[in-house]
Amino acid sequence: MENPDSYQAMLDAVQAFHDKHDFKNTGGEELTYRIALMAEELGEISSCVTKGKSGDQLSEEVADLFILLIGTAIAADFDLRGAFWKKMERLMKRDSKMVNGRIRVSEFRDMS
Repeated sequence: MENPDSYQAMLDAVQAFHDKHDFKNTGGEELTYRIALMAEELGEISSCVTKGKSGDQLSEEVADLFILLIGTAIAADFDLRGAFWKKMERLMKRDSKMVNGRIRVSEFRDMS
């Protein structure tokens, strides 16, 4: 049995969800629609944080966003796992600064 915590198991589960509802042929994989769904989920995450909702509610909304992200990789046909590791390698090389009392990690382009 495949490890249920593996990325492949998660990818397979989201693919099965897409197949069950025929997202490919019914507009569920259209990218601008998916962006709107992700924005909606970010709003729900924000609501959980700003209204002090339980950790269970927050984790459910974050899981919704994660499922949408995996589904977007399916819809746009890219390797999210590969993109993740490529980006992490770049992020680990970046510097950090305190900006308005909070840590910020960026490329910090010189604006002078």
